[in-house]
Amino acid sequence: MEMIKWGLDNAHSEIGFKVKHLMISSVKGSFSAFTADVATQGDDFAAATIKLSIDTNGINTGNADRDAHLKSPDFFDAANFPSIDFISESLTRTGDDEYQLTGELTIKGVSKKVVLNAEFGGTMTDPWGNVKAGFSVTGSISRSDFGLTWNAALETGGVLVGDEVKISAEVQFARLAS
Repeated sequence: MEMIKWGLDNAHSEIGFKVKHLMISSVKGSFSAFTADVATQGDDFAAATIKLSIDTNGINTGNADRDAHLKSPDFFDAANFPSIDFISESLTRTGDDEYQLTGELTIKGVSKKVVLNAEFGGTMTDPWGNVKAGFSVTGSISRSDFGLTWNAALETGGVLVGDEVKISAEVQFARLAS
């Protein structure tokens, strides 16, 4: 079966996250710079291999001071760890268009296995003849699992920043010419 390579369509893709702040609401953010490569056997994504790299300097929460703090050694240490990387181990079909995406996530030099949910939106040919494939990916990780442990205790109990980070991505890939 033919090996098909897919490149990320950056103009139609986004990776976001949210985390509890003061234990009462969530702060959202995104990454503006990332790359991904996908390889499939034919048009079946069930056996796809996926490599994702996110530029930690591309973090954006809408607040320059917070973004600078997130790039500091307290969090991502972007100067020493310029990327967050994900390499898939499996993409297992769990329903008609539902998959379980398992792989190794590396943040700040710490690698852990993570499991995410992926919904396949389908494929479509755009007006210029390019075949595109779309996915919605969701899940959550514990930031402390990756050494992101900075926090501050609150006077009333609890902590300033929650440990659970919810991940949400909308990604579109373009089939590359063979």
